[in-house]
Amino acid sequence: MGADAAVSGTRPLLLGYARMHLLMSASELVRMKECLTAFAQAEGFALGTVFTEHAHTAPAGFHALIEAVKRHEARAVVVPSLRHLAVLGSPPTLERYVERCTGARVLVADCGS
Repeated sequence: MGADAAVSGTRPLLLGYARMHLLMSASELVRMKECLTAFAQAEGFALGTVFTEHAHTAPAGFHALIEAVKRHEARAVVVPSLRHLAVLGSPPTLERYVERCTGARVLVADCGS
């Protein structure tokens, strides 16, 4: 946490990104978002929007995430696992793209999905 955040008592912004798989239920999505929220709290972040990618609209969620990170100057992006970045290519390549394009770090919550 930066000095300004520590002084003001606010937590740096963390945005989330998750890819829905075809058989994922609504309750699984809720649990995944709860996992991301718990991760954010444990790591000292305030979780903002969790962008959800759906197969029939991909990569709209990813592009919306990138724009939001830039607009709100989010410090980091959290994903349940690196596999969630596979919507456009290899996860390590997309992880580097997010970091290079926005300056935000990509963090993995390890939500088991």
